Amino acid sequence: MDKDKERIIEKEKDKDSSTKLIKELGTTIQADPVKDIYFLSIIGEIEGHVALPAQNKATKYEHIIPQIVGAEMDKAIKGIVIILNTLGGDVEAGLAISELLASISKPTVSLVLGGGHSIGNALATSANYSIIAPTATMTIHPIRTSGLVIGVPQTFRYFQKMQERIINFVVNNSKVEKEELLKYMYDTDEIANDVGTVLNSQEAVEIGLIDQIGGFKEAVNKIKELFG
Repeated sequence: MDKDKERIIEKEKDKDSSTKLIKELGTTIQADPVKDIYFLSIIGEIEGHVALPAQNKATKYEHIIPQIVGAEMDKAIKGIVIILNTLGGDVEAGLAISELLASISKPTVSLVLGGGHSIGNALATSANYSIIAPTATMTIHPIRTSGLVIGVPQTFRYFQKMQERIINFVVNNSKVEKEELLKYMYDTDEIANDVGTVLNSQEAVEIGLIDQIGGFKEAVNKIKELFG
C-alpha cells in the first residue's frame, strides 16, 4: 500500500512539473544544462529602479546581477555566453550589468539575436568577444528620457556625463573609434523620429562595434576556445 501511495505521489509531482514547464517554456521537455558554460539571457527591455508595466517583456537587473556573480563564483563554470535580444531600457541598470560583465575573470562571449539596441550596445561590447546574427540590428543614439524634466543647466550636464560614460565604455570595450561612434550616434538622416543610426550586422562589424557575424554555434565554439 505504501508503495502504491509513493507511485501516486510521484505521478502527481511529474504532472505538476510538466504543467509548470508548459506554462513557463511552452514545452514538457527541458534540456539538461551544460555544466561548464553559463547561458545568460537578456531580453526585452532592461528594467531599472522603476518597475515596467506587467505586459512588457523585461529583464530585471536585480535578477541578472546575482546570476553573473553566481557564475563567477561557481568553480564548475568556465565561461559565460550572453544571449541578447533587447531594445534597451534603463541606462544605469544596463550600464551596471555591462560593467559587472566586463569586470569578471571568466571569459565571456555575447551573441546579439534580433536586436541589441541603445544600452544593448554596452551589453554586447561588455563581453571579451562579440557575435551578431546575420539578420540582427543595433541602434546607436544619444540617451533620452520621458516624463518631467527640470529645464536647468544641471540637468543638461547630467545627461552629458551619462552619455560620456556610455561612449567611453563602448569605445574601451570594442574596436570602434570614438569619432566614428559619435558620427553614427548624432546622424539626423537615418531615423525618421529620432537622432541616431540603425546598423545591420555587416555595418556593426565593419565599424568595429562587434567582432564577428555568426550564430549560436560560433558563440559556443568561441567560448570553448577562450577557456580551452
